[in-house]
Amino acid sequence: MQALRFAPVQNDPATLAKYGALFAACFPGTDKFTPAYLDWLYVANPDGAAVGYDAWDGERLAAHYVCVPARAWVEGQEVRVLLSLNTATHPDYQGKGLFTKLAAMTYEAGAEAGFDGCYGVANANSTPGFVRKLGFQLVRPLEARVGLGALRHAPKPAAGELSFERSWSPEALAWRCANPHNRVHRRSNGSRLQFHAAAEKGVPAYAELDKASVAVSVDGQERSAFPLRLFIGLAPDATSNYWNYASIPARLRPSPLNLIWRAFNARVPQLDASRIQFTFLDFDAY
Repeated sequence: MQALRFAPVQNDPATLAKYGALFAACFPGTDKFTPAYLDWLYVANPDGAAVGYDAWDGERLAAHYVCVPARAWVEGQEVRVLLSLNTATHPDYQGKGLFTKLAAMTYEAGAEAGFDGCYGVANANSTPGFVRKLGFQLVRPLEARVGLGALRHAPKPAAGELSFERSWSPEALAWRCANPHNRVHRRSNGSRLQFHAAAEKGVPAYAELDKASVAVSVDGQERSAFPLRLFIGLAPDATSNYWNYASIPARLRPSPLNLIWRAFNARVPQLDASRIQFTFLDFDAY
């Protein structure tokens, strides 16, 4: 093996195909990383093209890490952030610390490009590495609940009063719903927009947004979600009320999921776990 070469991610079709081949080698049986999916995720995002780094051994892709741009409200400021997503190291190159190196290079590049921080959702295995090696804050484990009907919360505080909430433009929300691997359906219900996508064992993942906060009009009515729904996310402590959604015991969850956050500069602070608005729309679970 020659010395590895590190380079920013590329979005041309030939390189996207190499990313798909790496994911297939690392995650056998996964059919998610098709050319259409990677083009949607890395290129078509209206908030910007993917940011990340690759490790190359000659012409062979050894490791890959990528984040995608987004906008979020963080303690009253609307800022540009990155969402930590895809990482893969070829089995022949594992155990060499490549993920940590690629991630550090990605965050440095993100800060230089004007992003204010990076958030992500990490499972129990990966959370310690993000916190100890990469300086992330473990904000809070996500709620995982199953229930019937709409979420019965008190009115949500304005975005400026929250510690974190994703800021969805109409274009970004339309892009999110157009995921070619798992389309997100939406419908209007009074002052709320309801979203659902295929998830676990036929129970759809479910989320709601205030119409006023996203300024999105819905033409017509898409089919509503099956009455039994899965909520993965967080609501502010002051307004959360899950009386019609039962918590899924930890032993029955595939892996507990944690919200993590890293600020890139002094402009944005650590997050207050009690004032977070977060749904499946805000990360890449479904």
